[in-house]
Parts: sequence; structure tokens; C-alpha cells
Amino acid sequence: MSDASTRARRPFARGLPLAAPFRLGRPSDTWFKPALSVVVASAVPHLALLAAGRLDLVMYTMAGSLCALYGHALPYARRARTVAGVVLSMSAGLATALVTASLTHSTAVLVAVGALLAAAQKVLCDATRIGPPGHVILTFVSSAALFAPQRLGQVPAHLALTLAAGAVAWLVCVGPALIRREGPERRAVARALEAAADCAADPGPRTRNGAAAAVHAAWQCLLVSGRPTPVRRSLERLVAHAEETVAVPPPDPDRLRARAALVRARGPVPEPPPGPGTADALYGSEAERPALYGIDAERAALRASGGRRAARRTLVRSLGPGSHLLPVAARTLIGCALAGYLCAALGVGRPYWAIVTAASLYQANVTLTWNRALQRTLGNLLGVLVFAAVLPLSRTGPLALVLCCLSFSFAAEALITRNYWLGSVAVTPMALLVLEFGGSHPAGELIGDRVLDTVLGALAGFLAATLVTNRRAAGRVERALEATARARTEAETAYAAPSAELDRARRALTASLVELREAGDTAAGEWWQRALPEQELLAAEQAGHRTLAATAQRLGPAARAPE
Repeated sequence: MSDASTRARRPFARGLPLAAPFRLGRPSDTWFKPALSVVVASAVPHLALLAAGRLDLVMYTMAGSLCALYGHALPYARRARTVAGVVLSMSAGLATALVTASLTHSTAVLVAVGALLAAAQKVLCDATRIGPPGHVILTFVSSAALFAPQRLGQVPAHLALTLAAGAVAWLVCVGPALIRREGPERRAVARALEAAADCAADPGPRTRNGAAAAVHAAWQCLLVSGRPTPVRRSLERLVAHAEETVAVPPPDPDRLRARAALVRARGPVPEPPPGPGTADALYGSEAERPALYGIDAERAALRASGGRRAARRTLVRSLGPGSHLLPVAARTLIGCALAGYLCAALGVGRPYWAIVTAASLYQANVTLTWNRALQRTLGNLLGVLVFAAVLPLSRTGPLALVLCCLSFSFAAEALITRNYWLGSVAVTPMALLVLEFGGSHPAGELIGDRVLDTVLGALAGFLAATLVTNRRAAGRVERALEATARARTEAETAYAAPSAELDRARRALTASLVELREAGDTAAGEWWQRALPEQELLAAEQAGHRTLAATAQRLGPAARAPE
């Protein structure tokens, strides 16, 4: 690596933002899906327990209901497996916590187990890229269960309640497939078209990387969506069109946005415009499309046993000794343990909220962790004020308590995509109201403990993030640079190959560029590491996008004729 490529400012202990973490963003285009899903998934067991007069068991059903927050960006075939895996993972963490709580009342042991569970859940969610809300919900449930009174004989029944509520959550998440089978794929393709339009309207590294990431996400969504259907075939052609427009921007990006709007709608999927040449040359017959788009070969490889073994090997490598996730796991373990022990030393009887606060902070690097610490602290402090205002209403009756919890569940998911602190304003009173199902507690004690847990959890969590170095972030950048160089060479080698082979090489290059940008962004926000090769990063991205543009022209309408 040359001196010119490694000249860059060393990310030592750079300044941290104060105002930027609190800025509100645009809401997610699908914010209402997890919001409605968790309300429906929670309402069914809540109302059943209300009718049975056993609202004291809400904590166990809520563990299963919260699984409805996961998987909403995935196609339904993959979502069914993912949410089932989340339910089982939630049940495993809860079982560990309940058995531990029934065997010991030692705060030291409970905090240690809570920290170990939080670290394991963090690594597992990051390795599988489960996406929001990630490990935080799992940690919230297992940590709370550690400090709940429990007898060993009660554990099977309580786990049965969790699994039953998890089954309801699974049905809620997968049920919409009966109404709109390709809904997630359509949204992913619409995002790719919108990102391509942004890149065409304002070409530059930021929009180009954003378009590459959106196109890659759309291909991945289509790849795991199940058997090809006419709608999915049309969506594949639209993603290919988005790729081409990134390479050769159209004169009118608004047309791309108009197509994106039609893709999101419930009507037929629009066709991309026929470029130079005939429509048959662009699209081919139904039998020729698999040759023109190599995605079917990749689907077959994923379904094959070899493809599943390769996926398992990738997961094992991400959890192995050289994984870049291990420093984050160490931060989570140390930060959660430190937060729990500090609160216990100060007399908090159930310091689980400090563990959850610390666990929720850990993002990809120190800078993002700092942002989350500010957001979490502000949101929780405002949330306890909301709880104090709502508490008298919630105590007017069991039904009022259930409705308050459901309302805050909806508000949390509706607001959290604008900014994490805004969602935390609703999460905090919801978490505090859950304690009311087991019996009333002094409001002052609840508020005081929650404020103390929040402050100490945030301080301990961020302290662990700054002290546990992540020098592997720079190593991940170097590996990503090497992988991008290999992918670019393979794409250039496949330039004269059949279209299906070139198409697969092109998608592999796009994936490597997305990983390179993610690795670079992660390392840029870390402290205590060697200088980053920023010049080499920029050069690799530029070269990769030039190769993508060349392959797009090679795969253009004239080149898509049957071979």
C-alpha cells in the first residue's frame, strides 16, 4: 500500500456531534407496518389475559408479541423463516433468564448473565443482519425476566405463553402475503428506482453509492423471494433498468420516480422503456429471460445444499475469532455488566433497565454509539415525564392499562424512524406500564430508578465503547478493498462471457462495493486505530463504478439478444 494511499487523518479521538443526533429525519415508507403489526399481535393475548383475569402474565406473552416487529423488509418466504427464528431466539433467551432467576437471587450473578445474554444477542443479530430493532428487544425481554420473581416449576407454562404469542406474531407478519404476495419486492424495487433517479438528478459519490446499495438490496430481495412469478419477472427487468440508468443517466429522472410510484401502487407493474433495438431484444422470450438475467441460477444455487452450506460457513466466519463483530461484543458485555453493577451498588433493586440502556447504545462505531447515547438519554428522560402524566389514567382500570400500552406500542414504531430519541419517548412509558400489570408501584420510585438506570447505563455503555478498541475495523476495510479488486477483475474478465455470467459478476461487484462503503463508514467513526486508506477507498469505488457502467452498456438492449 503506497504512502499516497494511506495518507489520511488518523481517527484518534475526534470531536463528537451534539446537535446532529437530535435532528428529525423523514419517516420510513413502511413505518405503519411494524406499528400495526405489534399492536395486533399484542392485542390478541392482552385481551385474552384480560378476559381471564391474568394480566400479571403479560410479560410472557409480550415477549412473543414483540417478535412482530421483525422482518417487514423481507419477502414473505424469507420473512416466515426469519420471524420463526426470532420467536425461537426470544424463547431461548427468555428460558435462560427464567431458569437463572428461579435458581438464584444474587444480583451479581443476574447482572453477569444479563450481560452475557446481551453480548450474545448483539453478535447474533449483527451476524445475521436481522435489521431493526435488532438485539435490543431480545435484551429487553431477557434482562427484565432475570429480575422477575420466578419458580422453576412455572418456567414451562410461561414459555408456552411466549410461544403461543409468538405464533400469533408470526401469523400477523406473514398473513399479508394472502393479500399482496409481492409487496416487499415491489417496495425494494421502488426504492432502487428512486435511488437511481436521485443519482441521475445529482450525480456524485453519495448518490452513486446510495443507488448501488438500493439496487443490491432489490436484487437480494428478489433472490430470496421464492419461485419466479410474472410480477417478479417484471420487477427483475425494472431493477436491471435502474442499474442501466445509474451507468447512463436518463434525461428525465422524474420518469423513474413515476415508475417507482406505480411499482408501489397496487396496479400492474410498469414495464421499463425499450431502449434502442426491439423489445424482444431487450426482454427476450419467457424461456430466454433466465439466460438474460442470471438470477435464476443464483436462486438454484441458494436452494441447493451447497448453497446452504456456503451460507452457514459465512455465518460461522462472521462469528469466528477474526470477526470484526467481536470488539462490539466485548463492548456490549463490559458495558452492560458495568452498568448493572453500578446501579446495584447504588441500591437499585432491579437494574435491568441499565443493562438494556447500555446494550441499546452499541452501533457500528464509537461516533454512532455516542449519537445513540444522546438519543437514548433524552428520549428516556422525556419518556418518564410522559409516564408520570399517563399513570393516573392507566390506573383507572385494567382495560385502560391495556389500551395505554397498545397506544404507546404504536407510537413508538410510528416515531422511531424519524429519530431514535423520539421513539424512546414512547418506549419508556410503555416499558414502565408493563410493570403495572403485576401490581401498582410507587410512581416516584419507578421514575427515580428509571432516571438513574438511564444515566448510569448510558455513561457506562459509552465508557466501554471508548475503552474497548476496535482495530479490526481498519482490517475489514483492507479485506473489503481486496474483495472489491477481485470482483472488479472477475467482472472485467466476464465482459466477453455470456450475459448470465456477466450479470452474476456484475451483482457480485455491486455487493462488494456496498460492503466496501459500509466498512469505510464504520472505520471512519472509530477511535484508536491506524490511519485509513481514504485515497485508495475513493479510487476503488470510482474504478468499481466505472466497471459497473461498462458492464451495463455491455448488457444493454443490443447486447441482450439471445445467445
